Amino acid sequence: MPHCELHYSGDLDIDVPAILSEVEAIILSHDAESGDTKGRAYPAPHFLHTHFKATLSLLAKPHRDAQFVAALQRDVVAAISARLPRPCWMSIDITFSTPNYHTEFLE
Repeated sequence: MPHCELHYSGDLDIDVPAILSEVEAIILSHDAESGDTKGRAYPAPHFLHTHFKATLSLLAKPHRDAQFVAALQRDVVAAISARLPRPCWMSIDITFSTPNYHTEFLE
């Protein structure tokens, strides 16, 4: 299950649920077996310079190679940049969880 964390300056008027849903759809379009994306957002009330950073964390798998990352990043950058007001610094970081990462659904 991928994760998407948004960290951004509190002056941005953005549709966080729409961004998280769109990122999830993009991840699924690149990897239909990825499942739901856990999304969360952290607006910063105190900041220097208007900014937005999305960090996507995925499990390392053989098909998630450099080409996969480049294509995913291209599509995520395009989608998010279309939703951000200008001027704004934007950063997108795609990372892979370590082998020690553990996740499970508790019922």
